[in-house]
Amino acid sequence: MSNIAIRVATPADLDRITEIYADAVAHGTASYELEPPSRVEMGNRFDTLAAGGFPYLVAQKNGIVLGYAYAGPFRPRPAYRFVIEDSVYVAPEAKGQGVGSLLMQALIETARAAGFRQIIAVIGDGHADSASVRLHEKLGFRHSGRLEGSGYKHGRWLDTVFMQLSLNGGAELPPDPESLPERRFRGLKGN
Repeated sequence: MSNIAIRVATPADLDRITEIYADAVAHGTASYELEPPSRVEMGNRFDTLAAGGFPYLVAQKNGIVLGYAYAGPFRPRPAYRFVIEDSVYVAPEAKGQGVGSLLMQALIETARAAGFRQIIAVIGDGHADSASVRLHEKLGFRHSGRLEGSGYKHGRWLDTVFMQLSLNGGAELPPDPESLPERRFRGLKGN
């Protein structure tokens, strides 16, 4: 884990991000996509998140991106504006080295600083011993639901697990009018 730097992702990282995600789509069950998206599509997704001010981070060691994590809107309706959904992907050669944990810790802190109230993890193939479930549990996420047989990939049915982490007082406090989600909402309304 030493010498791994976490930083904000840039467009220059997108070739490597696309490569990491393509491996996850082709060989894993965390994503329910069946075909890896193109570099252009990954760029469009990146641009959309960046334009919304959402966090997008990479883990890098010796100049090589080992993984990435980002958060985006959980749902499009405005009442959901304080809730984000996280995603984290690690290159095959870097799995088991703590890269995902470092990325998620930084993502949580970035989301906290922006004023979000809930992070939702939507985990494909969310069996109890999956690396993603264990990672989210370790970081304080609690189980909040399961959709049985919700995905079919690699010749088998997969369950989707929902996990949730409250931030900044969660639902116990009123929204912060200076938080990113609230400022963005006011901007959309023209205020």
